[in-house]
Amino acid sequence: MSDIEREFSPLEHSYMQIALACAEYGARQGEVPVGAVLVYQGRVIATGFNQPILAKDATAHAEVVAIRQACHYFDNYRLPMGCELYVTLEPCTMCLGALIHSRISRLVFATTEPRAGMLVSQQNFAEATFYNHFLQVEYGLLAEESATMLKRFFRERRQAGKVAKQPQLTGDNS
Repeated sequence: MSDIEREFSPLEHSYMQIALACAEYGARQGEVPVGAVLVYQGRVIATGFNQPILAKDATAHAEVVAIRQACHYFDNYRLPMGCELYVTLEPCTMCLGALIHSRISRLVFATTEPRAGMLVSQQNFAEATFYNHFLQVEYGLLAEESATMLKRFFRERRQAGKVAKQPQLTGDNS
């Protein structure tokens, strides 16, 4: 786990920018804005955005969507050594399990998830010794951009909920 500040390369920035674009696309669909990009040997292999509502699938988190696409691409349930995942939010327990089982080599996430993050915020399961696969974890790349997008999404959702709850005046006095 990398707790020290480090400079990410321009290429790494571009991968996270793609993940942010995926997250924005998901937000426009009404999904929580989380995006993921899976990279192998410098090539984008798969992308994903949160879509549990659209897919009617509780497991359709951005990370899982990207991993599923990559597994189809490689025609294997385990990904080759060297696969990296760039994601805009710290993974939850389910997504971390998918990263471990699919054999992601390196995870880079943008911002922490204070309520359910399993690498920094709540737990540090990436360093648990009972797993049979270990992944390199780094975070903080474009963290502010990701956090801002998430805050804006939830603020707009709350405001929309307040508007929907207001009594409707029809102007009909009958």
